Amino acid sequence: MTIQLGKRAYARTRPYPQKKSKILSELEDLTKQYRYIFVFDLHGLSARILHEYRFRLRGYGVVKVAKHNLMRLALRRVYGEVPPEVDKELFGERAYIFTNENPALFVKIVEANAVRREARGGDVAPYDIIAPAGPTNLSPGPILSKFGKLKIPTRVQEGKIWIAKDSPVVKAGQQITDEVADILRVLGVEPIYETLKLIGVIWAGKRFVPTSELAIEPKKYFEMFQSAAAAARNLALNVVYPTPEVLSVVLPNAHARAVALAVKLGVISKETLPALLARAATEATALAGVVAPKAPQLGLEVQQAAPQPAQQPAEEQKKEEAAKKEEGEEKGPSEEEIAGGLSALFG
Repeated sequence: MTIQLGKRAYARTRPYPQKKSKILSELEDLTKQYRYIFVFDLHGLSARILHEYRFRLRGYGVVKVAKHNLMRLALRRVYGEVPPEVDKELFGERAYIFTNENPALFVKIVEANAVRREARGGDVAPYDIIAPAGPTNLSPGPILSKFGKLKIPTRVQEGKIWIAKDSPVVKAGQQITDEVADILRVLGVEPIYETLKLIGVIWAGKRFVPTSELAIEPKKYFEMFQSAAAAARNLALNVVYPTPEVLSVVLPNAHARAVALAVKLGVISKETLPALLARAATEATALAGVVAPKAPQLGLEVQQAAPQPAQQPAEEQKKEEAAKKEEGEEKGPSEEEIAGGLSALFG
């Protein structure tokens, strides 16, 4: 190792102590064997939780506590250098987990293997904590006053304190006081789930990725994929990108627009002939409906199909008929009547 001091360079001449050399060799082997190195915080982490995680993460990776300088040396030997963004994370009360699991999946694995522990004053209740009904191993004494202060009903039976019924002690989200923590401890209730505080991952020795960037919500990403797929489909339709999915939509639409344009221009073809005949019949029926009353000598007979009136009460129908007779007005054919006469005239 060389340390630059101004214009002078210090080179270590003495060999590393055997113990450090052994640890360095082990770190080097682990760095070669595992692609990802997670960094987690040791501050406030009890030895019991750490040992429990060593056991629970077997098969997923290796938990290792080591000097940061030795970790730097191991990274430098394996990858040739330590990037600044990685180097600045190797300090303080931190340790390492070597793994080949997908980093996003490994974060979920660590969370799923949370270790239960006793509550401490200042902890936040993760759920409603209840003092369970039944016997305790506590003998009557001053502790009864603590039960009474927390409004936990008790009775003395067979020389022991019994809790009369399940009693809520702390609601979810509330802070646990020292008194509540003492009661839960003597009752053997461990309500707190503690996980390793993952800071980030050294990605193949090249960069450092914070844990916040690894948190994945499956539902959110599913919605993002759906949105991206919809946007890609719309773009492909707009630019008429020739894929089976796009052509199955574009070609029928293009065909329909082409037929509509041909009908408008009067182009006769197999596809346009039915529409042209229907349009001609409609126009002829409308014309006959207008001419027939004015030129009866032509002998035009137009059978007009009256629209189906909505069912009305008998009294209202009689009033309408009387009003029409009084007015004595003849109205011209409506649009619905003209359309109905089309089918009557041309069959």
